[in-house]
Amino acid sequence: MHVPPLRRLGPSDLMVSPIGLGCWQFSQGQGLGGGYWSVLTDEEIRDIVRVSLEGGINWFDTAESYGGGRSEQMLSRALKDLGKTSEDILIATKWMPFLRTAKSILTTIDPRRENLDGFRIDLYQIHQPYSLSSVKTQMKAMARLVEERKIRFIGVSNFSANKMRMAHKILADLGLRLVSNQVRYSLLDRRIETNGILDSAKELGIAIIAYSPLAQGLLTGKFHEDPSLIRRMPGYRKYLRGFKQKGLDKSRPVVQALKELAEKYKVIPAQIALNWLIHFHGETVVAIPGATKVRQAQENTGALAFKLNKEELADLDRISAPFKY
Repeated sequence: MHVPPLRRLGPSDLMVSPIGLGCWQFSQGQGLGGGYWSVLTDEEIRDIVRVSLEGGINWFDTAESYGGGRSEQMLSRALKDLGKTSEDILIATKWMPFLRTAKSILTTIDPRRENLDGFRIDLYQIHQPYSLSSVKTQMKAMARLVEERKIRFIGVSNFSANKMRMAHKILADLGLRLVSNQVRYSLLDRRIETNGILDSAKELGIAIIAYSPLAQGLLTGKFHEDPSLIRRMPGYRKYLRGFKQKGLDKSRPVVQALKELAEKYKVIPAQIALNWLIHFHGETVVAIPGATKVRQAQENTGALAFKLNKEELADLDRISAPFKY
């Protein structure tokens, strides 16, 4: 299988596969958002991680808020069981700022490191822009963690263009670089292309880490083929606008285009959607789909095995244009 070369993540020296694995689903039902996913066994998590590694993925994205640290614990346990070390893989995790001050960045880093059980924190991210402290105070705390060698690089998540620029400048004044902004981005949610986030990231050399790259599963096409699946989904996903009949009708042309290309490449629609995401903007965008089944992990890595041509990338751009606003 052809696997594309690793690419540099923003201005860092982290060399990542264009697709990583999002690990929210490793929460095992714990924490505020744990009920969003079915509970995976330790063995299922290990198999998902194993298949991801075998398919060419070399980095994993988790967070403090994913099961209150359970996702971090399960990820590190799976990697250890598979005989991996920090020399083999990269890990990104996040600090949750909601109702906290920047002081919490410093006081909660040790539990992050304990959960990861010896694996380095290669990228540490501010999970949300909502904090009781300013961006400046948060960036100074993150910079201190770099200085103390508790983390390697700094990223943010869900930051607007203005806040991202602010974080970038503050770190630059401290002699550091903002590496990435993790945001929602897919063929069915292209708002970062019109609200300044993507343009600013390209200008500053910041990587975009795309979460929800399959639009909560809508880009697989399975919900368009069988809407009854929506009613049986766990969690609140079924109530999102895109899963209503009007939303399905709006996204149907995009899904149909994905199906046609999938037939040509002998792959599945989700793999076409991921391939567009990691190639349309050069090397600026990397994606972190999740996986609750081994099959899904295999499908994620399968998106690395081919590359859409310029005309196909442009066609998908045109067909999905209504989702830029």
